Amino acid sequence: MITNQYLHKIKSGLYIITGLVFVFLAQTVSAQNPNQFDRNQQDLEKLQEMMANRAKKDTTKKERKPLTSYFFNDSLKSKRIFAWNVNRYFNHIDTIAVDTMMQNFEQDYPFFHKTDVGSAWLGNLGAASIPLNARLRPQYNNFQFVQAFDAYLFNPSKARFFNVKRPFTHLSYFESGQKSKAEEQLRVTHAQNISPSSGFNLDYKNRGTKGMYANQNAKDKNLSFVFSHTGRKYSAHAGYVYNMGDIRNNGGILRDSDVADTVYEDPANIDVRLLDSKTKFKGNSFFAVQSIGLTFARSEDQDVSISNKSSLFFGHSIEYSRYHMTYTDTKSNSKDFYKNWYINPNQSADTLSESLLENRLFMQIQPYDRNGILGLIDAGMGYATHKYYQFTPNQFITLNNSEVKRTDFYIYGSAQGALKKYINWIADAQYHLTGFRSQDMKLYGQMNFFAFIGNKPATLTLKASLEKRTPNWWYENYYSNHYMWTNNFEKETETRLEANMTIPHINFEIGISHIMTSDKIYYNSEALPKQYSGSVNVTGLFVRKDFILGKLHLNNRALFQWSNVQEVVPVPQVSLMAQYYLQFDIVKNVLRVQLGADGFFNSRYYAFGYNPATAQFYNQREKELGKYPYGDIFVNAKWKRMRILIKYQHFNEGLFKTRNSFSVLHYPMNRPMLKLGFSWEFYD
Repeated sequence: MITNQYLHKIKSGLYIITGLVFVFLAQTVSAQNPNQFDRNQQDLEKLQEMMANRAKKDTTKKERKPLTSYFFNDSLKSKRIFAWNVNRYFNHIDTIAVDTMMQNFEQDYPFFHKTDVGSAWLGNLGAASIPLNARLRPQYNNFQFVQAFDAYLFNPSKARFFNVKRPFTHLSYFESGQKSKAEEQLRVTHAQNISPSSGFNLDYKNRGTKGMYANQNAKDKNLSFVFSHTGRKYSAHAGYVYNMGDIRNNGGILRDSDVADTVYEDPANIDVRLLDSKTKFKGNSFFAVQSIGLTFARSEDQDVSISNKSSLFFGHSIEYSRYHMTYTDTKSNSKDFYKNWYINPNQSADTLSESLLENRLFMQIQPYDRNGILGLIDAGMGYATHKYYQFTPNQFITLNNSEVKRTDFYIYGSAQGALKKYINWIADAQYHLTGFRSQDMKLYGQMNFFAFIGNKPATLTLKASLEKRTPNWWYENYYSNHYMWTNNFEKETETRLEANMTIPHINFEIGISHIMTSDKIYYNSEALPKQYSGSVNVTGLFVRKDFILGKLHLNNRALFQWSNVQEVVPVPQVSLMAQYYLQFDIVKNVLRVQLGADGFFNSRYYAFGYNPATAQFYNQREKELGKYPYGDIFVNAKWKRMRILIKYQHFNEGLFKTRNSFSVLHYPMNRPMLKLGFSWEFYD
């Protein structure tokens, strides 16, 4: 690639050569005709002046205009690369970390990397999972059939926006297992700015496995392509998000003893419950958020940010998403796994879809300083149109495949502020005025307190929320080949209280949470939705302490949970995660290595079952699972901008006189396998 520096050198050389040729010709002509000497000399002087001005112009680099957006402080603007998520309800953004560190690089499974003490999962990459921590379990208000795949999915709230000084590309690839059973992951990120305040970026992930057990293939593809402009007064964020899953469901193994008590040379020979069950889903989302600010006082300097001036912002947000899912199987290959075959006694071809079109108008008042004690006041209103489709017997008679339409109108507001560097706070409220979610409400508040001991910070975070919500439409209306229900549930009411203390310089964190839910809706032991008429209380205590003893790192996490109604919200009382490794430099500032092991453990409890037909976890009461350690041995290395992983996954199978490696009923974890991976960041 020819850079501007080399182009300048080439141009300067051409100017010098041109000048020398001109001088030579002028001297030659003047020697033949002395009367032309004065005129040639004048022309030569003019040419020399022109070339000097041209060279001066070319050697003066254009100054890069500074980023003056009110969203970012000076320390953030000076970074070579930073990222954020956009709030689609308010004129807010949330900065996020760009993952280029060695820490936790070995945890390549998304359902491990995004949780504190791990998840229950079906054993293979690409399949459904659910966090062990009840506080982190997703609750989808829309199209709940992809909720079990939340760890993989992109959505507008997760879309990452970047600001980069130079084009940035991040490439990661992981592969493990034998070729016939291999797991593969490809992740690509590219970010590029077309001006200091405008840029675009792409995130792409492709994960898949051929599966160790029969009918266990899985493939997930996720794409996020976004554009952002964060100017002095005007900002815009827009993007497209795509998700796809192609999942084979084997229903778990037929006899748990084939794993717990027997060692099969090839796990593909173990009998499974479903042989041709398959789930496919696709989701497309488009969104755009934009706002413009007006200052109350005129500014003489047009390049000065309005973050510390009295301002008024007006904004608009629009979002459209559509998800589609198809489930298929046959009676001959399902045996007695399902009790009912309502539509077709021989095979299933269930189709479901849901779409959402949502518009929001909002305004924001900045009384004076965006970071003042009352920094921002927000207000907005939204209108949503939901459409639901599923096949019902009425369509045989009416031949009408029309969708069910529901609308919703709501208002919302927010306020936030800060007291210097010691306190910041935020309060949100939302209320639904009309529509099928009429009288739903949500209140949320958070305060962060910062203390400094010898310039070393400690943070105390307090959170409280109250939510009253209409049940997801699919809880009350569902018809398929294996399951059908019509319910009239009450609204759920949920209260959450959380307190968390973090002291980074001693690598310590402790937090406590309490969730109280009235009229909780859940999937019971028969995999049917049911509402609990009382209150369910779940209390959690989380502790993290990392020790550094020279080159030895001992990272520990523990979560203790108590649920007063385990049949409704099952949780293990104890969940542990440990990560122990040696970290040292082979070549200082060039090659650093981590050599160690990590593992997860939880106490026995009635863990979830999984229903492939509805893609839902349900509260089985057949068998307690747990008390099984799961561990990996790994080598992480960072060589300049490249991270390298060598890992032997599930190395401990059979070492502790137990092989009950089930975190979901009848779904064993994968057998031990070697994993290789790398991650490389490119700039320019």
